Formats: sequence, C-alpha cells, structure tokens
Amino acid sequence: MIRKIYKVVSVIGCVAALSTFSSCKKLLEQTPKNSTYFDVYWKTAQDANNAIAGNYALLRNAMSNKYNRYYMYGDAVAKNYFTIQYGGDGIEGIQGGDFTFQYNLNSLANYTLYFKSVAMSNIILKNVSKMTDAQLKDADDPEEFRNKILGQAYFLRALSYFMMVRVWGDVPVVTEAYDDPINAPQLARSPKAEVMKLIEDDCHKAAPLLSWTYANVGDAKVTANRGSVYALLTHLYLWRATMLDVSSATPNMADVNSADTTINAIVSKGGYRLVDTANYKSIFVGRSSEGIFEINVSENTLEGSNSSIGMFFLNGSYINNGTNNPRMFVTPTYIRNHYQGNDTSDVRFKKNFALTTSERPMCIKYANVVYRNQGQQLDPYLSNNMVVFRLSDINLLRAEIALYKNNVGTAINIINDSRRRHNANPTLLENNLTKDEVMDEYIVERGRELFLEGHLFYDLLRTRKYGNVVDWLTDQRFQLEGFYFPVDPALFRQNPKLKQTTYWLGKV
Repeated sequence: MIRKIYKVVSVIGCVAALSTFSSCKKLLEQTPKNSTYFDVYWKTAQDANNAIAGNYALLRNAMSNKYNRYYMYGDAVAKNYFTIQYGGDGIEGIQGGDFTFQYNLNSLANYTLYFKSVAMSNIILKNVSKMTDAQLKDADDPEEFRNKILGQAYFLRALSYFMMVRVWGDVPVVTEAYDDPINAPQLARSPKAEVMKLIEDDCHKAAPLLSWTYANVGDAKVTANRGSVYALLTHLYLWRATMLDVSSATPNMADVNSADTTINAIVSKGGYRLVDTANYKSIFVGRSSEGIFEINVSENTLEGSNSSIGMFFLNGSYINNGTNNPRMFVTPTYIRNHYQGNDTSDVRFKKNFALTTSERPMCIKYANVVYRNQGQQLDPYLSNNMVVFRLSDINLLRAEIALYKNNVGTAINIINDSRRRHNANPTLLENNLTKDEVMDEYIVERGRELFLEGHLFYDLLRTRKYGNVVDWLTDQRFQLEGFYFPVDPALFRQNPKLKQTTYWLGKV
C-alpha cells in the first residue's frame, strides 16, 4: 500500500503545474516522472509553494470524498443527529453501526487518500529542508519562508494522522519520503499510542516554525498558523486522555492539563474573536474572526463544491431545480432534545434549521449557494468552507476539562455563557447539578454549537455519553473498540503485513 501511494504522490512534475487546490484531480491522474525530474524541481520558492498547495489539495480531497467523509465519520454514525435516506449505495448502513456494506468498505474503510496527504507532507519535509537560501531568493525572507512551508507540512501530516487515528485506531506510521516508490516498504499498522505520539511530536515541530499571524491576508484561516497547531494539539490531548485506554473512564490528567495549557495559549495569543451573533452565518461561509483552521471551499477562488454535504439537506427552496425530498434530514428528536421552549429563540436554531416542525427538518447551516450560470440560476455550488477548528469549539472544550478536574461550577459557567451569547432568554443550568448531569448538558451544548461540523461522535466517545445518542454502540461494543472502522480488504492484497481491526475480525 505504501509503495503504491508514493508511486502516485511522487509525481512532482504535476505539482509544479498546481496553482490552486482545484487542480487536485489532475494531480492524482498524472503518471510518475522519472528520477531525473527531481534534478530540476525544488529549485525555487514557487516550487515549494506549489508543493504545499498540493498537500492542502490532497487533504481536502480525502476529507470531501464520499459525501464529505469527514462528516460521515464525525457526525453521521451518531444517527440521532441526522438521517441518511436510502439511495442504493448502502452508505446509510453506517448509521446502524454496520460498516461492512461493500460500498462503505471500498470507500469509507479505505484510508489511501489520507496517506496520499501524508506522503506529500513527507516529500515536502525531505526536499524543502534541503533548499538553500540562494534557491529561495524569490522569497522576501528565505529562512522564514522555509520555516513556514515546513511548519505547514508537519501540521498537515499531523492532522491527516489525527483524522485516521480517530477512525481506525492503529494505522501504519510513515515518516519518510521515497525517491524510488517501487522499493518503498510495506508497513504494518502501528499502535495508536505511537500514532498519537507522532501527531504530538509533529505539532511540537510545527509550532515554532509558524507564527500566530498571517503575512498574506489570502492565507488567513485556510493555511496553518500556530493557532491551528495548538487547536489540533488540544483535540489530540483530550482524545488521548480518554480514548487511549477505553477500559478506564478516568481521563489521563497529564493530557487534560496539557489541553488546558494549549487552550490558554490559543485564547491569550491567537487574536481570535467570537463572531457577533448578528453575523452568525458568516462563520460557515468562512474566514471569520473565530475561525482557526478551515479547508477552503470558496467560490471566490472557484473552489466551491457541488457535492458538499450541505447540498444533500437542501430542497428546492434553497437550490433552483432542487429536490423536494433531500437525501439527508435532521432527526426530529435532535430538534426536540436540543431546542425546547425559550430555546427556540437561540440564534443557532433560527439560522441553522428550517422546517423544524416537520417530520424532516432541514439543515441550512451550509446554504451559501452560488450559481456559476447566474443568468439562468444553473450549476449551483456551495461556497461554505469546511470549518475544522474554531474558537467556540475551543471555548466549550474548557468545560470538558473543568469537569475532568471536578470543577463543576466552572463548567456550568462556561455552558451558561454559551447559552447567553446565543439567546436573550436562555435555559440556564442550576448550580446544584451533579458532575454527570452537567456532562449531559455539555453534550447538549456541543450538539447545538457544532452540529454537522465533524465533532459530535468523537465528543460522545470521549465523554462516554454515546449511550444517550448512538443506540447501536453498546457498552460491550465500546469496550471492544467497535466504534473503529474496519480496513478495506483490498488493502490487504497490496500489503500482506496489514491486520484487520480487531472488532471486525471474522465480520468482514
């Protein structure tokens, strides 16, 4: 598997032609250049810029593939948030905990696209580190430029692995770039502890190479800076604190404290600001003041999406010639459990949902439709960035940390502050609630704030509150780590060193 990935990704020649992220499809269709091509590449700052653009493109392709798999893993499997209707391909099976439908095995269970992103990061790290100041003379400050490219490559490798470790647990760890992909080694899956250590190490390497600010306003939010790295570290620490050993419900406090430290740095040094609720929808168009890291899906650069997950919720009222029966709809129980009484005045309720009293409520969080044929209102694309990390997410994580530290009052205040911010007359938590009751309310608040942002299933796993939402995930299955996806059997034919995810042995 590894050698095949490098055979594809080591096509540096096509990266040279890559000027925007939208070139990703062409990147993957190219055939490898021979080794002499490396003699004429990696000679200028533009070469390095093109390569890192290719790295972002590969990660975007991995996340947006198959109904935007980033949301399939992070939200869809927790079926009581939204429903995927039957469409003939079997993807709705994941909502019942069955990840073995052939379509899902060949797509969602296959991590090749993420490893293409990893492979590109490795190629960049190997080659840019060797580039001299003379070769980078077209950059204003060669050393600063080199550091920025390397820092982004470390971050993108770490983020790719973080996405994989939450979906599969153990995955092969690849940190080398191979000039000769034919002889690249086949690798077994590394224990998730080693994968998480690599993510942590890569973040620690990336952070000092990147600044908190952006020299180029066009890079803001959609390329990594130090805040992006710290947001990833925060999520990593909380995931490792609670998910490295699922036999224990007691979090590792060293990791909890590390998450607390990184959040403090984000808040004090990042310069991020919560968006005024009057401009709430701007958060999901992208590049808002509270955005920390986003995947660019903007029609401003002709990189919108006509297959974004948001499209599958919208009916003809939002898209010209759209269906009256979208494939996906918000589960009515989600509406009832998250917005009752005065809570219907919550800006998140009013701005994110439509048809809320029907049997099939609609999510309109991503509904910034742009028609490429504006005259006839045809060829619709969504111009909504994929928001991976933002300040509201980070602020709420402080409540989770407080609960792990038994600071129940602090957690209550954080949750209540979030509710006051979004509602002039909110339902507030009483001060006499137990720690467990506050954790339940924390999950409700995360469900309001981060609906369809790729976080909710992981929240339920970390906090052990999956039983409230995901009926297919029993405690027994959780202890057997049955929340992980199987590995596509096709990968075993390419790499005999791979082993199937333990829970799925004999089932796939």
